[in-house]
Amino acid sequence: MDTRRLFRISATAFVAAGLMISGCSSGGSSSDASASDSVSADPAALKKYYGQKLRWRACGGPDFQCATMKAPLDYAKPDGTEIELAVARKKATGPGKRLGSLLVNPGGPGGSAIGYLQGYAAIGYPAPVRAQYDMAAIDPRGVARSEPVECLSGKDMDAYTQVDQTPDDQAETSRLAASFKKFAQGCQKRSGVILPHVSTVDTARDMDIFRAVLGDKKLSYVGASYGTFLGATYAELFPKRTGRLVLDGAMDPSLPARELNRDQTAGFETAFQSFAADCVKRADCPLGTKSTADISTRMKAFFTDLDAQPVPTGETRPLGESLATTGVIAAMYDESAWSQLREALTSAMDGDGAGLLALADSYYERESDGSYANLMFANSAVNCLDLPPAFTTTSDVTAALPSFEQASPVFGKGLAWASLNCAYWPTKATGSAHRIEAKGAAPIVVVGTTRDPATPYKWARSLAGQLSTGTLLTYNGDGHTAYGRGSDCIDTAINTYLLGGTPPTDGKKCS
Repeated sequence: MDTRRLFRISATAFVAAGLMISGCSSGGSSSDASASDSVSADPAALKKYYGQKLRWRACGGPDFQCATMKAPLDYAKPDGTEIELAVARKKATGPGKRLGSLLVNPGGPGGSAIGYLQGYAAIGYPAPVRAQYDMAAIDPRGVARSEPVECLSGKDMDAYTQVDQTPDDQAETSRLAASFKKFAQGCQKRSGVILPHVSTVDTARDMDIFRAVLGDKKLSYVGASYGTFLGATYAELFPKRTGRLVLDGAMDPSLPARELNRDQTAGFETAFQSFAADCVKRADCPLGTKSTADISTRMKAFFTDLDAQPVPTGETRPLGESLATTGVIAAMYDESAWSQLREALTSAMDGDGAGLLALADSYYERESDGSYANLMFANSAVNCLDLPPAFTTTSDVTAALPSFEQASPVFGKGLAWASLNCAYWPTKATGSAHRIEAKGAAPIVVVGTTRDPATPYKWARSLAGQLSTGTLLTYNGDGHTAYGRGSDCIDTAINTYLLGGTPPTDGKKCS
């Protein structure tokens, strides 16, 4: 199980977004050569980046364009090494007045914004929004096509995902710690040059260059999950350049890593209890139909059984506790996956783990040929740079286990141990937990879902309260994020804001 601090859109939407970019043609772009409001580097040294012209080419389907944008590897040394970042857009379809560009980010960290744009946002966002905005995306540095972080081979990643993350003795604890060390060493060996420069602050600065190159005076943006932290960071750095920002499935930037991980653990418990309340009403519920408490007990017992004796999957990888837990957690992101989870659990309890393995593979973005996208590599690289580690020793985890297990009797132990990963990271964290106020920014809409598994609702309340111009929009429901997931109330409120600039009333609730 490797689910630590992975903040992204629901698994079903993200899988649909996993397309690649390709093709050729040409074009250009206007630019704003002015430098950032608050970057540490000399603005004059950044002028060449803000003034660059992109060569757009056809890619990824009808009307999509892609290009490569340059940025400094190290913003403290903008005259030094450059990196190349993949960007994409789809022009506004009309009718109506063109409102500029709308950047999108699906979260992660590690999710491909270009994949999300091509696979979902530019074809699935409400038609009036696509009519008046050029839909645009930049793969964050270290992600997908933008100098991707690499750490392990497919074979080694298979082994990594199967390591027991609920150790029962010192030998298992040592093996788990060794797996984290091997992962970190692999990242350093394969991607050591870029590892110190993939922070959220670095990516927010890249976004400002992209905004200028696209010719927009202000950034309009929809960020989901971790993308909310990226958007809030942008507003903190560039409040006067912040336009219409929607932060859906919000993170709380004021929390240190341990508290973030414990809160997320509680979020997955909340989502599981909602799943259990639904499951207990159904005749095909493999965990019983007595009570939600009984379902939780049976789920824990099933994980314990798999820890002792994995079940076959039809592949060389049996289904053990770690992969099974990841599969269950993957289904918590979207309630539409609950029926698939019931079926997968039924099969696994009958000795066939293929269904749960498929859910885990979709979460890890493992391909059928055994290769992995770089999602999990970039996820660790960004998280471990943004905040000091949640734990620095195995003893720290042991001491914290009771609080994690209180947060989630079902997932607490595993998610506590998963939080040890950054203890061995080769690059020291450059960020720290702090409140983000973004004074001087235009109104920002923060969206929270009451039973969100990955970004608990209280985080949205907190972020909206921190932002000087924050407005809280609440979806009373299940799943991760709210925009475009079936609530006309949510979609209408956000569309009205994006198209007209009027945010919903602070505290507005939808269901």
